[in-house]
Amino acid sequence: MIGCRKEYNLFCVNINNDNSFNSDKPNSPQIFSVTEITSLIKEILENSFISISIEGEISNFRPASSGHWYFTLKDEKSAISAVMFRNRQFGLGFKPMDGKKVLVTGAVSVYEKRGTYQIICSTMQAAGEGDILALLEMRKQKLAQEGLFDSAKKEKLPLFPEKIVVITSPTGAALRDILQVLSRRNSGSTVRILPAIVQGDKAAEALCRSVELANTYNLGDVIIIGRGGGSLEDLLPFSDEKLVRAVAASKIPVISAVGHEIDWALTDYAADTRAPTPSAAAELVSAQSTDLLKRISTIKDFLISIVSGKITEIHLLLKQFASERLQENFNHLIEPLNIRIDDEKNTLYRAMSVIITEKFHKLELQRNSLEANSPLAILQRGYAVVSDLSTGKTLLTSKNSKPGHHVHIELYEGSLNAEVEEITS
Repeated sequence: MIGCRKEYNLFCVNINNDNSFNSDKPNSPQIFSVTEITSLIKEILENSFISISIEGEISNFRPASSGHWYFTLKDEKSAISAVMFRNRQFGLGFKPMDGKKVLVTGAVSVYEKRGTYQIICSTMQAAGEGDILALLEMRKQKLAQEGLFDSAKKEKLPLFPEKIVVITSPTGAALRDILQVLSRRNSGSTVRILPAIVQGDKAAEALCRSVELANTYNLGDVIIIGRGGGSLEDLLPFSDEKLVRAVAASKIPVISAVGHEIDWALTDYAADTRAPTPSAAAELVSAQSTDLLKRISTIKDFLISIVSGKITEIHLLLKQFASERLQENFNHLIEPLNIRIDDEKNTLYRAMSVIITEKFHKLELQRNSLEANSPLAILQRGYAVVSDLSTGKTLLTSKNSKPGHHVHIELYEGSLNAEVEEITS
């Protein structure tokens, strides 16, 4: 317990009428008002007990409409009034009630109007929770170092769990919440309940047996282990080392659903999945199949829409080829081709005409050239071709003939045979 030590300095003071301390006149009686003495007591108490921790049992717990809590802390012999304002209650983790033993930290305050004193609580925890939390933290570190909480070892939840094993109290709210969620979501799974004690000294052992039983006989595809909310002491069985090891060693995927969202237990770290509440655990095992079915339904509707659109498009295309419109459609198809053929034909005609004209012109030039250089044309101008009648060779010079030789003279029209009488050079 921390705070002010149980060692008090006792001292006596005298107060003059001018409110000043005076120790020189111990025999003179001093008279002061109620307000004055109350203010002095307030100053002494509040300055001496600025931060103090008190352990005691809650009695006469009275929540006000403003949200503030008024109560009494007591033990076997004494009691002290206490108040905890609303802005200090966040994250408390449990609900105070009569008979609950707590450890509060705060400052002593004097309420001058009534002449009473009380403790203004800044923090509150269940008595002994500090030791429990320290023990759990040490256990958590030990198991973490052994690798029991490694994320690589965790299994994925099955998509369609046909058999769900629920390990919890058969009479608790947790089981009712799980069954209600599974019924509402219509998961179609079979629920096997392994009843177990979830609170007290024998709870951890009972929970261990249930986990081992589910694995030995392969009772399900997934295990939900948990309970509703409670104090730190109530949730202790779910941080038992043996149970944590059993959860970590389970061949069946385990969902730990202990208490409310702010509660935690070591099974949360060892389990394959942690759910903030039992209801959330039920949603996890049913969400897989439900969401997948919704997705399949969405894809089915999408495919139907696409196929329907394609069918409609094909119907529109086929209407163009109905018997009553086939000839018309055929004409529409071939008319552009006919026009194109005519255009190409005319283009070909024009090109061929140009080519033929050019070739004819060239041929005419060649013919004229040939005619101009033809031997007949030369002969027509009075020339003749003379050849030796015996050899048939054309005589190009008079030296190739002799007097007395016979020659053949080819004229433009007809020919002559003659005898050479005389050669002139």
